Amino acid sequence: MRFEAGTEVAAEAGQVWAVLVDVERWSEWTPSVRRAARRERGPLAVGATARLEQPKLRPAVWRVTELTEGRSFSWESRSPGVRSLGEHRVLSLPDGRSRVELAVTQSGPLAGPVGWLYGDLLRRYLRMEADGLRRRCEQLT
Repeated sequence: MRFEAGTEVAAEAGQVWAVLVDVERWSEWTPSVRRAARRERGPLAVGATARLEQPKLRPAVWRVTELTEGRSFSWESRSPGVRSLGEHRVLSLPDGRSRVELAVTQSGPLAGPVGWLYGDLLRRYLRMEADGLRRRCEQLT
């Protein structure tokens, strides 16, 4: 099961990236996150973890599995029967704007039923995150 959302942002990619990787402040700009707490200090890096609390979902610990500084990071969370992979990309556009692409892919023996039960919610949350990130970054310009 894969869920996606994207948006264009009237801000440079570096600014969007800075807001995106400041995980502990996500609850300030998206209602899809109640609380986010990093478990380590310092910049987001491969192996770093964060605990996210989201409405209607169980708290989850996400571990960064890939990171290309200034461009993208992926992280995963595991629960019984389901592995969730979250992808975050920031692309520079020629006019000084940016494109943000977000996705969640679920796999494992329970991915189908979980996707069926929570698919609409996950789609709404990804849309909230993309729109909230856009608003936040455009307010800072």
